[in-house]
Amino acid sequence: MSRLEYGIQLPVQSQSTLYAEGWEAAAGAADLVAIARAVDRAGFAYLACCDHVAVPRRLAPSMSTVWYDPVATLAHLAAVTERVRLLSHVAVVGLRHPLLTAKQYATLDHLSGGRLVLGVGAGHVREEFEVLQVDFERRGAVLDEAIDALRAALGPEEFPEHHGKLYDFADLGQLPRPAQEHVPVWVGGSSPAAVRRAALKGDGWLPQGDPRDRLPAQIARLRRLREEHGIRAPLTVGAITEPLYVGEAGWEVGRRTLTGAPEQIAESLRAYRAMGVHQIQVRFRSRDRSELIDQITAFGAEVAPRLD
Repeated sequence: MSRLEYGIQLPVQSQSTLYAEGWEAAAGAADLVAIARAVDRAGFAYLACCDHVAVPRRLAPSMSTVWYDPVATLAHLAAVTERVRLLSHVAVVGLRHPLLTAKQYATLDHLSGGRLVLGVGAGHVREEFEVLQVDFERRGAVLDEAIDALRAALGPEEFPEHHGKLYDFADLGQLPRPAQEHVPVWVGGSSPAAVRRAALKGDGWLPQGDPRDRLPAQIARLRRLREEHGIRAPLTVGAITEPLYVGEAGWEVGRRTLTGAPEQIAESLRAYRAMGVHQIQVRFRSRDRSELIDQITAFGAEVAPRLD
């Protein structure tokens, strides 16, 4: 059984009320850099950034309007880290032409020395699609072809080629090419369509909020679909864990938070590995940047070695 890896979606860069801590509202670039460096030192497999172009007023009270651009943010953090991979979780690639997306992410991969993981998803905010003149109702079909077009556009060829119903290009060169020979594409989403897309088109699956008891059935479906279609390449299966706090908090961290001694937390997280998960995305409760960095450091030093 392979090692259970761990990654993190960074704070500050997206501030939905579902998960943002109070201190993030006043945080900025210096905080992101300090946290990214701590993540890098602590052995995390990846750090991740979200993607929304604009949030409509009707959703702003719950989603907030704080959503950093993923390419700009990941490029900035690539320059201040050494080994951690850079994940878009998830890029709504249907909002942009694949050649534009490929130019941005190929450059990011080139500049970072091959650290990109391209996480993609269908999106859910109608107004974003409408203002950018993309068909919201057909966003699944748009994403399906966008993945195929991006496979070509992020491949080794200087002049990539794709001929589809929505996108058609050839004889248009793009340099630099990605540093990786194959940029991994992880597909986000937990709907039946998203799971099928991950199984048939992805190198990995990024579930969106599946509780533990739903994961075994989802993973079984992924495996069955790949087997039925003769896909033998490995698939990186992900999971988003409960909120974590390593040690005794001494403050109210919420009833769903997994807290306690490192071995207690590791024992609970090993259940993900047992059900067939390859990487877990973790999130820590914290009251300020310093506490978050302490949590990241403690997890890397005391919990991670016990995961296997």
